[in-house]
Amino acid sequence: MELEEEEPILEGEAVEMDKENSKETPMKEIRTRFPGVVRKKAYAFDGFGSYFTKEWDLSEGKGKEFCWYHVELPKGNQKLALSAQYLIDVLCPPLKLQDILSLVTNGPFCGHVNGALVFRVNSPGTASSDFTLRIAARITENSLITVSLGRVPRLGFSPMGHSLLSEIPSVESSSLARAEKEGDAIVIREHVLEFLLTMNHSEEADNPVPRTLSNLVIHVLDTHVDHVQDIVTKLEIELDAVEFELDKGAFALKMQMLDERRFPKMHLNLQRLLQVIAYGEQVFPRVREKCSTKSWFAGEDIVALEELIGRLRRLKENVGFISNRVTALQAGLDSWQSEQINKKLYYLSFLSLIFLPLSIITGVFGMNVGGIPWSGQDDPAIKDGFRNVMFLSVGVLLLLLLCFTFPSIYAHMRNQRVLRRCWSLNRSFLKRTLRVGSQERGGYTRM
Repeated sequence: MELEEEEPILEGEAVEMDKENSKETPMKEIRTRFPGVVRKKAYAFDGFGSYFTKEWDLSEGKGKEFCWYHVELPKGNQKLALSAQYLIDVLCPPLKLQDILSLVTNGPFCGHVNGALVFRVNSPGTASSDFTLRIAARITENSLITVSLGRVPRLGFSPMGHSLLSEIPSVESSSLARAEKEGDAIVIREHVLEFLLTMNHSEEADNPVPRTLSNLVIHVLDTHVDHVQDIVTKLEIELDAVEFELDKGAFALKMQMLDERRFPKMHLNLQRLLQVIAYGEQVFPRVREKCSTKSWFAGEDIVALEELIGRLRRLKENVGFISNRVTALQAGLDSWQSEQINKKLYYLSFLSLIFLPLSIITGVFGMNVGGIPWSGQDDPAIKDGFRNVMFLSVGVLLLLLLCFTFPSIYAHMRNQRVLRRCWSLNRSFLKRTLRVGSQERGGYTRM
């Protein structure tokens, strides 16, 4: 059954409740500050494969019975302090402030807080992002409290008889829509089918009701890993579609990707996923070590936890491969952009070749000096002006050529000097070795 949303409370009713609580007990004001904002659900398990919903009282089970309380924080642009206030509104009392803050704080953690085992894999980032994942849990012998950011697929339990996946549906179309109205066929919407194709698991299959609390802990961790893998699968499908479009060579699409910075954003999302997986690699082994000392944690669940750690490692490798593909696509897009710039520069250089002779001719014949040929300036007093300007231009040209070629000439001369010095050192070394060899032939070597 999916985590159900509580019935919303109207604003007027909430104000009246606040007034009543403020008159009776001021300490209960915090319990009604955010009515209907946080989704929560409570389950009770009998230990024999059955469960039922219960009231939100945060009580623990007895004997083989155990309880599960789940809080789903809303995805939005709220700050971390506001998320903490949401949890305080829901979990306090009986939980203390230290317990609540250990569940909502960012970063990896696994340890005992007030006698309960608390672990969290909360990645930093904006809460509205699809790549910000947060899951935290507080475990005792007969109760489990979990906190997630947004909905986690496959986290709840649902009877298989009422599932759409239990029968073979048809994809939505105009003709099938009429048949659906008549009741002759089962139709699945196209966007729902695309969502199911991006998942590495069925939404409701292979999801048995846990018989022990350790089964429930493994189920929560398994759904978290599945959620991460679903996001990776969506990224792979999106990347395949982008590669297919790039192979077509669409100019407008490539320019749009460059303008939107598509691949840098995708690379940043991959780094966030790597951070989430790295947090899981830090926390899950510590959870295994601490749970292995508990008498109520089954040995088969320890083995299942080790398999989840192996899945995380394989996910990390897969994300690394996707990151390399994104880097290669970005490099190809950058090279395509440089080619486009080079083509434009080629056209500009071609135009400059056309106008360069014209600019030289206009520059030469537009000088305000005498002696310019074919201009009829035969005055002997000014006939050397054009020749002097040409000599001056040739001198400036030679000076510029000397300045440009001087570094290479200097480097060549320096290399020649180094070679001569090395050659002299080699000659002196050969002379010394020959001298020492002659001394060795004549007797003992001088120490």
